[in-house]
Amino acid sequence: MAEVVKMPKMSDTMTEGVLAKWHKKVGDKIKAGDVLAEVETDKATMDFESYQEGTLLFIGVPEGQAVPVDAVIAVLGNEGEDYKTALDAAGPDASESATPPPAPQAEEHKEEEKPAEAAPAEEAAPAAEATPQPEAAPAPAEAPKAEAAPVDLASIPATVIRMPALSDTMTEGVINKWNFKVGDKIKSDDSLADVETDKATMEVVGYEDGTLLYIGPKEGEAAPVHGIIAIIGKEGTDITPLLKQEGIAAASPTTEQAPAPESKSEEPAIAVPTEEAAPAAEAAPANEAPVETSEETATEGGRVKASPLARRIAKEKGIDLNSLKGSAEGGRIVKKDLEGTAPSAQPVAASAAPQPVAAPTPVAAPAPAPESPKAPAPVAAKAPEAPKPAPSPAPTPAPAAKAPEPAKPAPAAVAPTQYSGVDKYTEKPVSQMRKVIAKRLAESLFTAPHFYVTMSIDMDQAIATRTKVNESSSIKISFNDFVVKACAIALKQHPNINSSWLGDKIRYNESVNIGIAVAVDEGLLVPVVRNADEKSLGALSAQVKDFAARAKAKKLQPSDWEGSTFTISNLGMFGVEEFTAIINPPDACILAVGGIQQVPVVKNGAIVPGNVMKVTLSCDHRVVDGATGAAFLQAVKALLEDPIRLMV
Repeated sequence: MAEVVKMPKMSDTMTEGVLAKWHKKVGDKIKAGDVLAEVETDKATMDFESYQEGTLLFIGVPEGQAVPVDAVIAVLGNEGEDYKTALDAAGPDASESATPPPAPQAEEHKEEEKPAEAAPAEEAAPAAEATPQPEAAPAPAEAPKAEAAPVDLASIPATVIRMPALSDTMTEGVINKWNFKVGDKIKSDDSLADVETDKATMEVVGYEDGTLLYIGPKEGEAAPVHGIIAIIGKEGTDITPLLKQEGIAAASPTTEQAPAPESKSEEPAIAVPTEEAAPAAEAAPANEAPVETSEETATEGGRVKASPLARRIAKEKGIDLNSLKGSAEGGRIVKKDLEGTAPSAQPVAASAAPQPVAAPTPVAAPAPAPESPKAPAPVAAKAPEAPKPAPSPAPTPAPAAKAPEPAKPAPAAVAPTQYSGVDKYTEKPVSQMRKVIAKRLAESLFTAPHFYVTMSIDMDQAIATRTKVNESSSIKISFNDFVVKACAIALKQHPNINSSWLGDKIRYNESVNIGIAVAVDEGLLVPVVRNADEKSLGALSAQVKDFAARAKAKKLQPSDWEGSTFTISNLGMFGVEEFTAIINPPDACILAVGGIQQVPVVKNGAIVPGNVMKVTLSCDHRVVDGATGAAFLQAVKALLEDPIRLMV
């Protein structure tokens, strides 16, 4: 008896799942424990195993489509069994989504038999095709309808590559660079492209072997998460049904391959005198070709084991991976194996090849050259005549001719026109990082009721302690490290600050994970120091410095910026005295740290010079009250004014 397969609930917060990939197709035999598909939940992409046995009779959800929990996604049963009964029993939604595969095929066979009889007549009299076509017209008109049905898509030897969700806040990604072009051979561990997310630029791996048949978004263009970006499959495969299913015009891949034949047709159009240049032009691609073929033989024949990053570096530097030995497990080549390796000489030969092509053009130049000296010759004859009749005063009028110098004010007259009533500006597209910053911080500021608490802290003792520590330690401690450590200890004492607003409940976090705001060229990143209360000042300093370096080099991973419970933003190094920061959701608070200012302070009844640092705590009033925020700042102040307590 046929049984329906429903979308399972794979996490406590899951409401729907996306069919990332089907591992089986209609007609395959399924055993209990076989992986039917990969399902992307709100947490991760997981394998969906079958708990039934039988033949896969029906697939109701194409790859990339989201399905609510408990919705029918497939039907298993005996081979040849009618699965419509099971769909009807599952409900009207399941039966409406059903697209029976055998029915359209049967209609196609019947329709093909009728025009088959008229085929000889059409071949015998091609001129009379206009009359029988009214009968044959409906057949091709119905054929596209059969192709549009997502029935035989699983049988196409090609895999759709979609934009992955590389971070929890990512909604779309920008193709920063394609590492391959249409027609290239792809291995499962090759890095297809570099994708710019809202956090960093990361590699996208195809996880499939085959030929790159289609590229969707071009470099610099954005694609939504789960949107199609490429297709990999068997060379020569017709991918039109896959593109039609996504609503994409099938002409886009052909336009990328079109320039190749055009470039060849331009070579014979060159005039006969450039016969020498033609072989030179042919020699240039001949020199370039071995560079590509050598890479193909290395990946196809010998199959060099190398990481995607190592392959990209080798390709950019022109290094032959066959000549290297990998230091990783199984002889795999990694980045460090390429350090200090000189590039191969093949790219040099390729770059030298274009020079002979330019040689014919100067050959044609000498012909007009003799004509040019004839023109200056009479001028030179007139030159001796001029000095004879006129003495040296003759050149004096020349300075008078220089009188046009007053014309130089003309540009001055033009200059005001550039500024009168003309507004100049430059517009740049918004980066993915800036989009997310704008969206999340706007939601935070206009959703969470902010209030602010500011306090001044005497940093004299902190300055003295830092000086002594840095004199005796190889790790240099910064004032920001003191602030991080003080906040970590104070958060343990005031758990209400270390909390999150979740709508219908408040989460009090036991782990102290402090996010450190790091400014980069594109915006702001917040890597997270986990369990900061359990780490020493030296360990905190080393980790914060490492995060800052990797953030600016765009080397942070998603795990580095997820899971903060409290955030610190420090602008003191820019000379800022004090400022207020916007809460980084889902945190309940963020601490804005200003610079240390030398100001007069009162100590023991006397006015003396002091070093004061102002800090401002931004609080979500839904979670934290004013007294709670003030008590937290008092704890931070006490720790920083007596920094010996931070060493314990």
